Amino acid sequence: AIFPPDFAPPTFLWRDNSGAVRWVVEATFDDGLQPIRVPARGEHLRIGEIDQRCIAATNQPPKLTPEQAADRTWQPLTAVWEAIKKHSSGGVAAITIAGYAGGNAGAAVSGGRVAIRVSRDPVGAPIFYRDVPLMPSETEKGVIKPLSPKAVPLIAWRLRNVAETRSRVLMEGIHSCANCHSFSADGTTMGMDVDGPQNDKGLYAILPVKRQMAIEKENVVAWSTFRGKLGGKLRVGFMSQVSPHGNYVVTTINDPGEGQSDYARRKLPADLLMNYYVANFKDYRFLQVFYPTRGILAWYSRETGQLQPLPGADDPRYVHTDAVWSPDGKYLVFARAEARDAYSPGVKLAEHSNDPNETRIQYDLYRIPFNEGKGGRPEPIEGAGRNGMSNSFPKVSPDGRWIVYVQARNGQLMRPDSRLYVVPFSGGVPRRMQCNTPLMNSWHSFSPNGRWLVFSSKSRSPYTQLFLTHIDEDGNDSPAILIENTTAANRAANIPEFVNVPPGGIEKIDAPVTEYYRVIDTASEVAQKGRYEAALPELRRAQALNPSEASVHNNLGIALAATGKTAEAVLEY
Repeated sequence: AIFPPDFAPPTFLWRDNSGAVRWVVEATFDDGLQPIRVPARGEHLRIGEIDQRCIAATNQPPKLTPEQAADRTWQPLTAVWEAIKKHSSGGVAAITIAGYAGGNAGAAVSGGRVAIRVSRDPVGAPIFYRDVPLMPSETEKGVIKPLSPKAVPLIAWRLRNVAETRSRVLMEGIHSCANCHSFSADGTTMGMDVDGPQNDKGLYAILPVKRQMAIEKENVVAWSTFRGKLGGKLRVGFMSQVSPHGNYVVTTINDPGEGQSDYARRKLPADLLMNYYVANFKDYRFLQVFYPTRGILAWYSRETGQLQPLPGADDPRYVHTDAVWSPDGKYLVFARAEARDAYSPGVKLAEHSNDPNETRIQYDLYRIPFNEGKGGRPEPIEGAGRNGMSNSFPKVSPDGRWIVYVQARNGQLMRPDSRLYVVPFSGGVPRRMQCNTPLMNSWHSFSPNGRWLVFSSKSRSPYTQLFLTHIDEDGNDSPAILIENTTAANRAANIPEFVNVPPGGIEKIDAPVTEYYRVIDTASEVAQKGRYEAALPELRRAQALNPSEASVHNNLGIALAATGKTAEAVLEY
């Protein structure tokens, strides 16, 4: 395994059936320096802290497998680990663990050995990621809703410096499901999909990166405002990506057919039902699947405030998704497949991941010039398509030489069988990466210096964890190492992304814009139960927060009329 020079002391694990009761750890170095010898108590592996708020009837607390329960552990003291890193920088250290049956004399009764190397390449940047409970909600066709509304405020966003043993919570307790995020390569700009009222997926926040950040109303773009200009096409929040210098955003838009009013869309979102396959499962280990089956690429200019299709990636015969920028901003790499309806008539909704009833779709990777928004001809990336598998979620290395992507039998991202592959940017022979774990490998991100890749996996627990691998200049990777203590043991860490800022470059993110969504959702829930008098104060608060929102006036009018305040209701209408 290869470790970064800026990595906190890791935990070493071994199994010993010899009857040993004490152990000695010895680190030897290939440069002939004096070995380091320290005692180890060999404590059994333990499950970390549990977040009591995330225990539900729909999940189970994490458990050690029989193999894990037999594991012994040793975590070097900081001074010991620093000495090991110093003496093995650029070279190899052999870590030997010898077990003894008792007393201070006698020969070892067991022994094991592992070789490690400490790279000269630091990670050099913190990791931003989402920290979520796994509490499945009821399946609702066409609605991306892995959590019940009551559980949404439990979602948190964290920042982790791998040189430290713990992460920092940046944002939590909001009543809107913010999800897919991205940062510009220069570290100046952040983008994030933000659900609006009633699970409306048509909002996107773009804001400058700084120590104290706040998502204000002026930072939010309502993609639905572009419907008329794009002939009825409406954006659904999925995999938007900020350009390297933060001046553009590329995203997927789709056409629901006939235009829908906001009210009609909230009742029956045609753009989701026709263009996204969504299934929410009762199994908390893999509690949902979603992927687009129709859609074109569009780009948004922060300077002009306009959203428009990208020529060459706007053919409605195909679905275009997961677009990412090349480091110089000249190209986009994306996944493409033949378009189809999200749901087939008469086919039952899938009940678990890789259920045969899932709508079948397999993506291939393509590259297209951005050409200042003029687009061009899409070119298939040799080796990353037409291979009987689904190839998706590409990420381009900062030096522009490599593409790391996810391969699975169907769909994309959170698939049990997903594996990471690397292929040259110009195409070539793909290589399955060494870092892959046995169960789910996705949500990967390159460090700004291009030498480290972080990704998510469920190999050690149903509660997703983060792993790190080294990538050399030839695209070769090392076996994965676990980033410990990313969150509570019964919470999942996903969507990790390196941010090109110093370790303390972001300290807090507030989201005052979501207070309106909390208020309007609360008011709507109360009003739907016929308690119009109780809904009035919340509706008036929503009106004060967002006086230009037509639906608030309409809902307030309904509540006023229902409580006999007809004249006031007329004014709202």
